[in-house]
Amino acid sequence: MIETSGLTKRFDDITAVDHIDAKIKEGSVFGLIGTNGAGKSTFLRMVSGILKPDEGTVLIDGENVYENPKVKSKFFYISDDQYFFANGTPVELMKFYKTIYPAFDEPRFFHLLESFDLGKKRKISTFSKGMKKQLSIIYGICAGTDYIFCDETFDGLDPVMRQAVKSLFANDMSERNLTPIIASHNLRELEDICDHVGLLHKGGILLSKDLDDMKLNIHKIQCVLKPGVKVEDLTSLDILKTEYRGSLATITVRGTRENVEQQMAAGKRLYLLTGEEPVGVISMGDHEIGDLYVLPRAQGRGYGTMLLRFAMEQCGSARLTVLSSNTRALAWYKRNGFAQTGQRRQLRDGLWEVELEFGELP
Repeated sequence: MIETSGLTKRFDDITAVDHIDAKIKEGSVFGLIGTNGAGKSTFLRMVSGILKPDEGTVLIDGENVYENPKVKSKFFYISDDQYFFANGTPVELMKFYKTIYPAFDEPRFFHLLESFDLGKKRKISTFSKGMKKQLSIIYGICAGTDYIFCDETFDGLDPVMRQAVKSLFANDMSERNLTPIIASHNLRELEDICDHVGLLHKGGILLSKDLDDMKLNIHKIQCVLKPGVKVEDLTSLDILKTEYRGSLATITVRGTRENVEQQMAAGKRLYLLTGEEPVGVISMGDHEIGDLYVLPRAQGRGYGTMLLRFAMEQCGSARLTVLSSNTRALAWYKRNGFAQTGQRRQLRDGLWEVELEFGELP
């Protein structure tokens, strides 16, 4: 565990960090959010023992950090202002880190160098900013430490590389209980990886909360409404914002998750399934299912079946129609307990709306 108490640092008449108390548990991801000059870098430099606090203490696993080589071997610090040996290569710097971190994983280091397409004998001074960030992250991951401190680590990385880095963190958290602390000015970069965030402003923490708690009362719903139904008709929901993309509506609402689900269930107008992001929607009226849609990237994972079963449980019995030409959908619905009851109407020669109905869950 990392624990700070009354942590304070001043530079002349400027208080960069002002009496910060924080507890960071092992195996969690702590995000430090703040604008430039908020004190993020100064906080990390004190936690890593580079700067001596003017007041307060920093304890890692119960021991003081400053001028304590034993404790410093437990973490790897990636500075926003990175330093590399003049004319050094990745391999030469790796050999240096091995003298500091006995658990340094050399085979993994060479594997990641190849995966990230970083030349092992190329001079680091010729790397771009993003490549240097990638290299620093590889060193940090391979060092085998309990903690890794990252100052604006995702700055300079493209979206694909950001996801690759997050995957590395997630893997090591799972396998060896790695604890990352990540400082950033952008909450959106961290919201899919952090468990807990601290918001810094003018050297102090304005709030420190679990990320799920911060998101608790704001939800995004993607849905397809029944014909004739408008978002404005959903008067039981506290709607903050609505966006449309064709027939798909994205509604931002305020309220607890339980309350939102209850209000939606009461209206029986739309239902949704969400993972980290919305993946599918289903619309439903009284005893009739309307549109069912699952995003292409999420198909084949059982989301459609889950949505359908949810609608079936709500209705008890229901009807739906499918185009006769959509043989794949017809077969899928029949596998889920529907039976053809008739053909509702002919759209044109050879094309019909096929009516299906179900009663009991299969």
